[in-house]
Amino acid sequence: MAVCPGCGNETAVKQNFLLPTKPAFLAAALCSLAACSSSPKPPEWQVEAKSAMERSVAAYLEGNRRVEAAELARARSQLSRTGRPDLLATAELLHCASRVASLVFEPCAGFEPLRADATPSQRAYADYLTGQAQAHSIALLPPAQRAAAAGDTGALQGIADPLSQLLAAGVLLQTGRASPAVVALAIDTASAQGWRRPLLAWLGVQLQRAEQGGDAPEALRLQRRMAIVQGPDAAVKEPRKDEK
Repeated sequence: MAVCPGCGNETAVKQNFLLPTKPAFLAAALCSLAACSSSPKPPEWQVEAKSAMERSVAAYLEGNRRVEAAELARARSQLSRTGRPDLLATAELLHCASRVASLVFEPCAGFEPLRADATPSQRAYADYLTGQAQAHSIALLPPAQRAAAAGDTGALQGIADPLSQLLAAGVLLQTGRASPAVVALAIDTASAQGWRRPLLAWLGVQLQRAEQGGDAPEALRLQRRMAIVQGPDAAVKEPRKDEK
């Protein structure tokens, strides 16, 4: 799966632990949380950490900062009980990946203190999230993200998981390689999932381009659409529109 930092190296993963989740990438991203257990019933910390990360990511995409922060803190607390930096790194990278998908481009602060003890694939993934993937490390990335790391915009259509697709599009935008078709695809994907935060961010990019191109009618249309997303009950009011 595309959002799965470190999963490829976890040969002892017990797949029967991974309950069906939506979006599908989440099970893969947290697969390392299920490793090393020979019992059919996983330890409580695994179940709690996985569930908390699911809720944290979902809340972030929906624009609910309070729930996102509370669930992320709960996941970190459970993972810290293991004393394993690689497991904590997985959660931190997933946390940062949801932000890149929503066009928040910043260092993955939670991962950096863990970098020295992270796996090579996790370090490559962290670099990828900041638009600094190295050619020699692309093979260490999740398969669905390798094409985006290499600048292949056409590969986005082939990414089935919505958040994985938005992540790849976000990296392309961050590195200055997102075509209008990439932006439009990202908007359609976020809209179809009802993910308010990334939808507003990607609409903001499209609005900025319309304004820069002098297309006033298109700019007005996008402003009306953003106003709908920013309805009276919306938690997210200020989408990120900066292009890097």
